[in-house]
Amino acid sequence: MNPFLRSPSAFQRTPVRAERPDPKTSAGGVVTLRLYDPLDSWGEWWGISAKEFVAVLDELPDDTREIRLLINSPGGEVWEALAILNALRAHPAKVIAVVEGVAASSASFIAAGVDELHMMRNAELFVHKAWGMCMGNADDMTKMSGYLEHEDRNIASVYADKAGGTVEQWLDAMAAETWYSADEAAAAGLADVVLDAESEQAQTVQNRFDLSVFNHAGRRATARPGPQDSSAEAEVATGKEGAVPTLKEEIAKSLGIAEDATDEQVLAAVNEALEERADPATGSEGAPVTTEAVTQAAAKFGLTVVDSAKLEQWQADAAAGRAALDRIERQDRERVVDEAVAKGKIPPANREHWLNLLAADPAAKDTLNALPDELAAPITEIGYSGVDPAQPSNVADHATYKNWSL
Repeated sequence: MNPFLRSPSAFQRTPVRAERPDPKTSAGGVVTLRLYDPLDSWGEWWGISAKEFVAVLDELPDDTREIRLLINSPGGEVWEALAILNALRAHPAKVIAVVEGVAASSASFIAAGVDELHMMRNAELFVHKAWGMCMGNADDMTKMSGYLEHEDRNIASVYADKAGGTVEQWLDAMAAETWYSADEAAAAGLADVVLDAESEQAQTVQNRFDLSVFNHAGRRATARPGPQDSSAEAEVATGKEGAVPTLKEEIAKSLGIAEDATDEQVLAAVNEALEERADPATGSEGAPVTTEAVTQAAAKFGLTVVDSAKLEQWQADAAAGRAALDRIERQDRERVVDEAVAKGKIPPANREHWLNLLAADPAAKDTLNALPDELAAPITEIGYSGVDPAQPSNVADHATYKNWSL
């Protein structure tokens, strides 16, 4: 049973998922598709499958130049979502995802993976790590863990390609099960545009889905997310429709050409500007380039000019400091483990195992220290092995036995 659906008696299937123009030609070339259900390979009443979605794409007019994908979905199966995303990527039309209610789980990387992502005011976007089910022995469980880690990195790469940052940074956001409001998604670089809407539908349709299977079942149940590091600073503009400028648009603006210029036009303008500065000893008007001018130019971009010799020395000092810190941390780990061995907390054979564990997770130190002494091996004397000097050395002279006769 699909975990995102409420009880069948309370769930009403979306009667229309796609507006398919009839006939197969259209004047405007703009079509609307609706992704308003869970993503499920069974399709039909369980949700929408990739097979159903692609069938709708195949019915679009041949002159379709723009697809507006309206999304209100709790997500679902990863592979179904990947198939839908790649079908949209392969379509020649420009694809604009518009999150009207919620784009959660696998629906979020469909939204982030197309050409543009617009979010209605009050809409939400949710990212988390992949789920899976497994039955079998320990080897099967280990393999399943590897599969899920692979899927996590694959999904994180979609967010990183859209918003910038590293795959590891997005894996952290996914592990935290992060909810983004429209403005937060734009600040993080996921959304390109935040749209205002008068309709109450954008604020209420998300309530159809049961998201209690997640640690944080909604935006109000989790902390405000911080924006991801991005290769370009994102700004959320005010007004009816505020776009977040891309790096290409900023370059075009700096070069004095149209912001919607093609990649070829931008490249030609860059080459022209470089040719004008072909003489490295002069500026744009033939004036000599001074150290002060270079320093001032760097400061405009928040940079500091540093002498190369000083930089190399700083780097060497930093490397030496890092090596010293690593040595101190290693010695501390060895001290903690050796004390545990000496107190019988762990057997000597497990020393290397605990050293590796502490290197990977310093918090394991608390666990090791909490182990009781002599848990693995006794280190204090048990019983009596000495000789009482007050007793005679010959047992026959002992008071208990000296009167015995045989």
